[in-house]
Amino acid sequence: MTSTLLFLAAAPAAAGPPVWTNFVLLGGMALIFWFLILGPQRRRMKEHQAKVAGLKKGDRVVTAGGLVGKVIKLDDDYVDLELGQGVRVKAVRGTIGDVIPAGSATPAND
Repeated sequence: MTSTLLFLAAAPAAAGPPVWTNFVLLGGMALIFWFLILGPQRRRMKEHQAKVAGLKKGDRVVTAGGLVGKVIKLDDDYVDLELGQGVRVKAVRGTIGDVIPAGSATPAND
């Protein structure tokens, strides 16, 4: 019985893959994560910041809350929007979701 235990204790461990392969796999997964998720997200964020920075008086915009209005006054942090005749609101500039192109159709109530 003792000789069996000594034999098992002296047996070398099964050789597995080298440790560096785990690091290569983790690095590959990080690259895939970057190219599929982080890269496109940064690109969309830069495009949105460029749209918001390029706002000018008279642009039609959509806020993050879904309100559609025309820019009547710009400030560093705020935008005054006209939602309809005599309806004006002040919105935070960062909440502007999109700028509606000038040639698009107008709403039925305008």
